Amino acid sequence: MKPTYETHSIAIGYLLWLFGFTGAHRFYYGKPVSGTIWFLTLGLLGIGWLIDAFLIPSMDRDASLRYEAGMIDYSLAWILLTFLGAFGIHRFYMGKVITGVIYLLTGGLFLVGVLYDFWTLNGQISEINETGRTTAF
Repeated sequence: MKPTYETHSIAIGYLLWLFGFTGAHRFYYGKPVSGTIWFLTLGLLGIGWLIDAFLIPSMDRDASLRYEAGMIDYSLAWILLTFLGAFGIHRFYMGKVITGVIYLLTGGLFLVGVLYDFWTLNGQISEINETGRTTAF
């Protein structure tokens, strides 16, 4: 059994939960399908959003078990994606300079790239943390 390290933050989870009707906290904890459902239904009309206030601690534990800790901080990358994603700042932070420049010049590839990153950011970070190196893309 591998040792577990805190990869995600409950505080950041609750901060994103405040915008929970957009599904941001669910994306953060690696639940892109339900995050998309929350986004499209405004947090299941607010009911799912309220229930999630009690589920965040378990989502945090699951994320810490699932994703690899390392040099890239999940919380910082998610804050950068959530608030500055169209500028590609999160990609620069992860060492993906070429796509960071592309995002910067195209508004996050016309926001489609930002949506892609909402679905895959945890996996991207985990892969970088596991290999211990960043890539140009």
